[in-house]
Amino acid sequence: MSRIPEFDYSLIYGERTMRSVANTTRRDAAELLRVAAEIPIRTVVETFPLEEANTVLRMMKESALQAGAALIP
Repeated sequence: MSRIPEFDYSLIYGERTMRSVANTTRRDAAELLRVAAEIPIRTVVETFPLEEANTVLRMMKESALQAGAALIP
């Protein structure tokens, strides 16, 4: 067997994930935010035009977002 190559572990532990949820309605989101306010959970969402997707991904990579990001078509 060949040796496993070495690499910078900070590349693994600094990963970010972008998820899309297609089966959530506006009502679902409103209800979630209402419940989150009661717990309390502080929610922050920034919106961006879909054309800025690459910029948003770069911002996520650089930890430049302090919120969830939503791309708007």
